Formats: sequence, structure tokens, C-alpha cells
Amino acid sequence: MTHRTDPMTREEIAKRLARVAGHATSLKRLWDEEREIDDMLTQIAAVRAGLDQVGKAMLEYHIEQRVAQAVEHENADEAIRSLKEALDRFV
Repeated sequence: MTHRTDPMTREEIAKRLARVAGHATSLKRLWDEEREIDDMLTQIAAVRAGLDQVGKAMLEYHIEQRVAQAVEHENADEAIRSLKEALDRFV
């Protein structure tokens, strides 16, 4: 398994969000059609995985922004507080 080291671009995040929306729409359709629960659980897993990837990318972007601001403004305490708040929201 290869791990990305570069952050996702806004375009890549938008594509992943569109993919998540597609899985969620598919899940709703499966439910309405009274399809197999196994198929719905697969869609739920896909939505979760997609949201986790997008959330991680957004968190990485936020961290990069806060670190850059902390260095520029010499305000490490504010950056640490902001990062802790972001982690609390995501985890």
C-alpha cells in the first residue's frame, strides 16, 4: 500500500466528495428498492472510507496553514490551540 506524502488539491478533494455523494445516493436508492442489506453495508463502508480520506486531507491542510501562520506571527500557542480544536472535531 502506497501512502501519499503530498496534500490533496482542492480539485482532488472535490472529486472525492462527489464520489462520496454518489455512494450516499446509491445507498438511498438501494434502501428505497429494498435491496440486500449486504449491498447497503458495502455502500456505507465506501461512504465512511471516502469521508475519512477527505477529512484527513482537510486536517492536513489546516495543520499546514496553522503552522505557517504560527511561524509567520510567532504565535505557537494559538496554533496549538487551533490544532487541538480541529483534532477534537475530526476524531
